[in-house]
Amino acid sequence: MEFMVETENLCKYYDGVKAVDNLNLQIKQGEIYGFLGPNGAGKTTTILMLLGLTEPTSGEVRVMGYNSTREPLKVKRITGYLPENVGFYEDLTARENLRYVARLNRIPDKKSSEKIEQALEKVGLLEVADWEVGKFSRGMKQRLGIADVLIKEPLFVILDEPTTGIDPEGASQILELIAKMSKDEGMTVLLSSHLLHQVQKVCDRVGIISRGKLVAEGTVDKLGSEIMGKGKSVLEARVSKPSPDLLKAIKRLQGVSRVDSSGNLLRIRCARDLRAEVSKAVMESGSALLELRGQDYTLEEIYLRYFQGE
Repeated sequence: MEFMVETENLCKYYDGVKAVDNLNLQIKQGEIYGFLGPNGAGKTTTILMLLGLTEPTSGEVRVMGYNSTREPLKVKRITGYLPENVGFYEDLTARENLRYVARLNRIPDKKSSEKIEQALEKVGLLEVADWEVGKFSRGMKQRLGIADVLIKEPLFVILDEPTTGIDPEGASQILELIAKMSKDEGMTVLLSSHLLHQVQKVCDRVGIISRGKLVAEGTVDKLGSEIMGKGKSVLEARVSKPSPDLLKAIKRLQGVSRVDSSGNLLRIRCARDLRAEVSKAVMESGSALLELRGQDYTLEEIYLRYFQGE
C-alpha cells in the first residue's frame, strides 16, 4: 500500500457552512507531511475526521485502508494523536501517566513496562520519570506527549502544533524526535503547525488548505516553483562597490525584473539563472564580486505570497 492516508471528495458542513470542501488528500507511507493553513481553514475538522471522531457530510476517509467512519476502532489502534494542548494527570508521575495510557490501550503491565522505559529514554525524560507532571515545563510535557504516542507503536501519528510555546532549543529537540520517529520507527507523520520554518526543516511534503480546500501540495521546491512563479529565479550578489551604474547595468540584462540593494548586497529577481551575466556586469563596472548565489524561497515566503499576494 503506497498511501497511509487517503481522502476522497471529503466534505464537512456545519449549519450549512463548508468547513471541509471536497478534500482529496494522499499521504505516503513513511513520510512527514506538513498540513498548513490559517485559523478556520479546516485543519482541525480534517484531523477529527481522520481519527473517526466526527463523521463527514460526504466523501470518504481511509487510514491504512480502514474507513475512519465505519471502522474507527481499527483506525484508532494504528494511530497516535498529540493535540495542541496535551493533558496529563499532574499529580501523577511521568511513568504513572504512561502506565495509565498503556492500560487504556489494553497493554498488559508486564509488556508496557519495557515500552514505557524505552519511550521515556527516546524523549529524554528517563531521569525525571518519577517527577510529578505538574512540575514539568511545557516542553517536557510535549516530550511526554510524544512518549505517550510511542507507547502504542502507531503506524500513523498526528501532531497538532507540537512546538507552540516552547523555547527554540526545546523546539529543536522535538523536531529531532519527530524526524527520528519517522526514520527509525517507519511512522507516517502528519504535522500541523503555524511555525513554518520548523515545518520546512522536517517535512517531506506540505499541503496548504484554505476554506476547506487543498489549494497547494508538494515539496517546498515544487511549491516555490508553482506559487512564486515558474521559471523565476532569485540571485544574491555581494559586491565591493554597489554603484548606481552597476545597478543600471544589471537592470538592463535581459530577464531581470527587479534589483534591490541593501549595503553591498544586491537581490536580483530574474526569469532564469543569470549568474554568468551578473558576474560579467559586476566585473565590467570595476567592482569585485565577493559572493554570488541563488536563493531558495522559504516556506514562509511561499505561504505569505499565496495568502497575501506580493
